[in-house]
Amino acid sequence: MSTKNKKTSFDRRRFVRTSAAVTGGLLLVPELLSAKAFNSVDDAIKVGVIGCGGRGTGAAVQALSTSQNVKLVAMGDAFSDRVENSYKQIEKAMTAKQKTDRLDVPKERRFVGFDAYQKVIGLCDVVILASPPGFRPDHFTAAVAAGKQIFMEKPVATDAVGVRKVLEAAAIAKQKKLNVVVGLQRHYENVYQQWVEKLHEGVIGDITMSSVYWNNEGVWVKKREEKQTEMEYQMRNWYYFNWLCGDHIVEQHIHNLDVGNWVKKGHPVKASGMGGRQVRTGKEYGEIFDHHFVEYEYADGSMMYSQCRHQPGTPSKVTEAFVGTKGRAPKPGIIQDHAGKTIMRISGKDDPDPYQVEHDVLFAAIAKGEYKFADAENGAHATMTAIMGRMATYSGQVVEWDKALNSNISLFPDKLDWNAMPKSLPDKDGFYPIAMPGKTEVI
Repeated sequence: MSTKNKKTSFDRRRFVRTSAAVTGGLLLVPELLSAKAFNSVDDAIKVGVIGCGGRGTGAAVQALSTSQNVKLVAMGDAFSDRVENSYKQIEKAMTAKQKTDRLDVPKERRFVGFDAYQKVIGLCDVVILASPPGFRPDHFTAAVAAGKQIFMEKPVATDAVGVRKVLEAAAIAKQKKLNVVVGLQRHYENVYQQWVEKLHEGVIGDITMSSVYWNNEGVWVKKREEKQTEMEYQMRNWYYFNWLCGDHIVEQHIHNLDVGNWVKKGHPVKASGMGGRQVRTGKEYGEIFDHHFVEYEYADGSMMYSQCRHQPGTPSKVTEAFVGTKGRAPKPGIIQDHAGKTIMRISGKDDPDPYQVEHDVLFAAIAKGEYKFADAENGAHATMTAIMGRMATYSGQVVEWDKALNSNISLFPDKLDWNAMPKSLPDKDGFYPIAMPGKTEVI
């Protein structure tokens, strides 16, 4: 190893150990002791993944595809089949050499159950948080307490109680100088970076109106199986239960709402809207709506109009657009005058995959011992923007930011156990309560 490489290696090891050292006693699990021993004999950046569904598997592959000396050492999920399937998918994505050098997750480091996250966190330098979003506040808080570098998927919570918890942990992460990247990958995509920079420079003047969309046919659904407890069924079919997913306005439309906030350099102060379920009315679709329309108002009086829809057979539209006092930006990369003449075109044709970029830059910073990323607060505000929209469509009321953020309504179950009951339960025919505007209370 060259002198330069030795120094880089030393800086990186000192960086991750210093981050962990300041956590002393905050996560009192035995695995922490074994983590220190494990780290002492191998200089690779140890990665653990929590949540082994599609996104967790993809994020793990992307982490292992960076140019740094990275090794996956632990995996955890509530379900054993998801851990094993994820491991197989990761193994399949690796070359023979990558499998030898970068994949080191024997059976004893594949953890299952609601407490699997604690065991994974104790064994790694960097943790990937990709469980259903309802778990994110607890998992993020534990990872920060243990002094880990973090990649966490969006959204970062499903209710205001969870958002506040993430904001508290985010402040501690900053104090400890822990890198935190949130999977709002448009921030790591060249065409968005350049487009938003031009809008911030004022090329279309002051932004007076924003339009954001996530309209498509929807996602997977899991049918109930015999002998499943209610907890297992909701965990398997998590997209359709708010304590786990937050509704699709939170789980997916957050991307577009985040871009709206990014351009406006802040979050909305109030929201009103309407929504419901016209197409996805079966019991297998749990309790979420299939469409939302929300009017958000920012502190300067400008508006953001938000659409999200999951209805098969309807046009797909996932994008953002802005109107300013001097022109407009009708889609990412394009800037026009008010007559419709294009005055700037930023091509994203050759942009690298932003899902990979966000891991490349995170692990490069960690390898150099640098503190560069503090995405958690923005992720929390984007999440809260989406939750506020859901509050508006579910209640039919005008919802103000401060009241929404301070809501004490927790969607999370009082107890995590396969035989415990979530808060939303089906009637005798298997149908779940659906929010009713004018009646449903959200604050």
